[in-house]
Amino acid sequence: MGNAGFQSIPPGEAERLVAEGRVRPIDVRTPAEFRSLGHIPGALLLPVDLVAVAPATLPRDGPPLLVYCEHGVRSAAAARFLTAAGFPGVLNMSGGMSVWTGPRDWSEGDPFGAAGPCSWLVENADLLPRPGGRALDVACGRGRHALLLASAGLQVTAVDKDGTSIEELAEDARRLGLPISTQRLDLEEEAVELGDGMYDLVLVVHYLHRPLFPALIQALRPEGVLLYETFTQQQARRGHPRNPAFLLAP
Repeated sequence: MGNAGFQSIPPGEAERLVAEGRVRPIDVRTPAEFRSLGHIPGALLLPVDLVAVAPATLPRDGPPLLVYCEHGVRSAAAARFLTAAGFPGVLNMSGGMSVWTGPRDWSEGDPFGAAGPCSWLVENADLLPRPGGRALDVACGRGRHALLLASAGLQVTAVDKDGTSIEELAEDARRLGLPISTQRLDLEEEAVELGDGMYDLVLVVHYLHRPLFPALIQALRPEGVLLYETFTQQQARRGHPRNPAFLLAP
């Protein structure tokens, strides 16, 4: 165990732990590397530049995380972050996949799955304000996007009705020293106020309450950006939500 709080282990030991089901492999390379160079079977793809979402998406209980990349450099940075976030027993595979001799899988990986951020945010990163700008994460849930935006240098306000989620996000921000302020707020109360011209970015993901739209627009600064991702009516054919109130027309 080093000063960083995580332990680096050789690939041979990592292979044994994987075979015994005693670790959760986390691949922090790019999707292209994950696919074309092969990955540890059963590994979760979470590129290092998105790993800030992990405290909100990965359970801290269960087997320790085994973090790896191609040469062991990116994975060490990710392991350091995950340890600071409160994950116990984080392991870093020294040397990375460049010296791995165990089995490989070449299947596709999705960095925007259950453990990652929404693709809409990342694919529109060029629209985000510069570091130091202010962002509002509306209906933030456990805070995966608030954590990602704060790690990119934005001053983030995160609001949600769920008090437990808000408290856990506040604790994560404290542990990691991230600039996130949290507020428990029922967004469906009448006359909800989110601020007046305060934010360079307002983000809403998978939440739709049409009466809130005027407050969202009012919260934006001039030239501010609203990034909104939610479901269309086609979602009703695939699963929840099915209520028309929570679905947009094409």
